[in-house]
Amino acid sequence: MDNHFWIKDDFEVFSINGLEKRMEGLQNKIQPKFAILGRHFADRLSAHGTDEFFPHIAKHARRTVNPPKDSWVAFAPAKRGYKALPHFQIGLWGTHLFIILAVIYENPDKKGIAERLKKNLSALTTLPDSYIVSGDHMKPEATKISEIDAVELENLLERLHSVKKAEFLVGRHLSAEDAVNLSNEDFIAFAEEAFDKLLPVYDIVIGK
Repeated sequence: MDNHFWIKDDFEVFSINGLEKRMEGLQNKIQPKFAILGRHFADRLSAHGTDEFFPHIAKHARRTVNPPKDSWVAFAPAKRGYKALPHFQIGLWGTHLFIILAVIYENPDKKGIAERLKKNLSALTTLPDSYIVSGDHMKPEATKISEIDAVELENLLERLHSVKKAEFLVGRHLSAEDAVNLSNEDFIAFAEEAFDKLLPVYDIVIGK
């Protein structure tokens, strides 16, 4: 029996041409794995004690032409909807896996979140060098914490504060090549460690 959680075929779903065929690949190959992760990590995040978390698997239901370039399971303290709340995601692009804490443009408290993070910048700068930040969840690219200085980080947060469409993501990326080499146990441990590092940032984001 294959003991790897992710396999090469999972990442290759994003190379399938056409909306219908790619969605079929997502539904058959990736979403069942998101469901497993959803159950496991909703319980783990709930155990942190701030809120009860619920999993939300991306359905891409509004798409009519363009196939999704990435997909994810999100975790938020709400049964219905998550985009207006700070939330966690485990997801895939064709090139890599991501585990992130996300504040996206639908969030109504972006100014407050930016201010709290600016006052507690060390919560971000003391994350391991391999962790990343980004200002756009629609783009696969991100910048490593080790490659961004405090001024650039403050600028990213200032943009979150003042620009309506601005976003802020922080977390960890893992290349597809590395992800497929992790056993089930190693991947779960990798994800658990990532969430453990991000939960203190989440507490600041929500003003705990």
